[in-house]
Amino acid sequence: MIDRVQKFIQSEKLLPHNAKVIVGLSGGMDSMVLLDLLVLLEYRCIAAHCNFHLRGAESDRDADFVRKWCKNTDIPFTSIDFDTTGYAEDRKISIEMAARELRYEWFEILRKQYEADAIAVAHHRDDSVETVLLNLIRGTGIKGLSGISPRNGYVVRPLLTVSRSEIEDYIIERELPYVTDSTNDQDIYLRNYLRLNVIPKLEVVNPSVKESIIRTSKNISEAEKIYSESIREYIDVVFINDKINIPMLKKTASPQSVLFELLSPLGFTSSTIEDIFQSMDSTPGKVFLSDRYRVIKDRSDFILEKITSDIISDEHYPIEEESKEITFPVRFNLRKEKTPVKIEKKKNILYADADKLKFPLIMRRWKAGDWFIPFGMNGKKKLSDYFTDRKFSLKDKKEAWVILSGENIVWIVNERSDNRYKITDESKNIFIIEYVDK
Repeated sequence: MIDRVQKFIQSEKLLPHNAKVIVGLSGGMDSMVLLDLLVLLEYRCIAAHCNFHLRGAESDRDADFVRKWCKNTDIPFTSIDFDTTGYAEDRKISIEMAARELRYEWFEILRKQYEADAIAVAHHRDDSVETVLLNLIRGTGIKGLSGISPRNGYVVRPLLTVSRSEIEDYIIERELPYVTDSTNDQDIYLRNYLRLNVIPKLEVVNPSVKESIIRTSKNISEAEKIYSESIREYIDVVFINDKINIPMLKKTASPQSVLFELLSPLGFTSSTIEDIFQSMDSTPGKVFLSDRYRVIKDRSDFILEKITSDIISDEHYPIEEESKEITFPVRFNLRKEKTPVKIEKKKNILYADADKLKFPLIMRRWKAGDWFIPFGMNGKKKLSDYFTDRKFSLKDKKEAWVILSGENIVWIVNERSDNRYKITDESKNIFIIEYVDK
């Protein structure tokens, strides 16, 4: 088996010769075999153990076992204790997800600390079979049917070329000690249920079902490379400035696949992505949520926004008459000049009769019911109607700022000024605000 693992490491380019490797060591059969093989292959190994404190005394037993084993075999060892349950509760995630996040975040810290070349974990071929079935049951894209990847960044999996039964034979041959996780024999977790109940039944139908699934996942993995390259090209065309252009999306070979590959990494479920796909021709205004992002259906775009604390609606920013530059949430250059003034007809510059203004001016977000008299007109116009006429997207409306003199709107920032404050032949002092950027 050592020769096969060595060839697999070389063919997949997992580890350079004499690499320094952080080895995830739980004390179970798989990780003990992984560590033994890498040591025999003369990699410089540092064993790393996570105590998740999920199994009481059994968790502490595992930690003691791996510590003593590494001391007796002269293998560098480090360990850490986690409050996994507390972490999961704080972040409202499953225990399994919490353990995964904690483990890999710590492994990455160790990799940098020890200047290691890679992090080796003990996933084997049967784990990949279970992952394919697990993803198939939960719903997945083509990548989820490709099984476990031999490499993910700095994380490598040298045992993916061997089966669980081969690992068991190796343990006996090498007389390696190991500890057992009592929860492995409980089918309360879906992965365990598949291993203990579903796969044995599939083997009744096809004794070589594991090999068949692995072979199929490898074929899908190769096809996925072509698929992913095509999807990336489509995404580059349809997704610009946090907007998914719906007409361009419709022209792609598979709009739903593009949406899935774009949105699933952001936490959107398959059913939500299906709803987004079905809403392409619906009226604007629908909102679709993941735990971190929202998609807003606009006229010709899906607008993608990260969910953060919303800007407080009564947030106000004063603009003093003597101000020269302002950097709150947007940046302005300001100046006051005597007439005559050369006026540039640009949306990003306000020219106002300074003697008509009440200082300090106030900048705030627009509100429902706001109105102004657009430059060049005499009648009032609600901002909501103005935005509709100008075909503002929902995102543009949400982000619109206004500057007020007293209770009156002087300027929709970077858009249009109010006619009441325009420059006339009688104007003597001009107040100029130049919008620079956000």
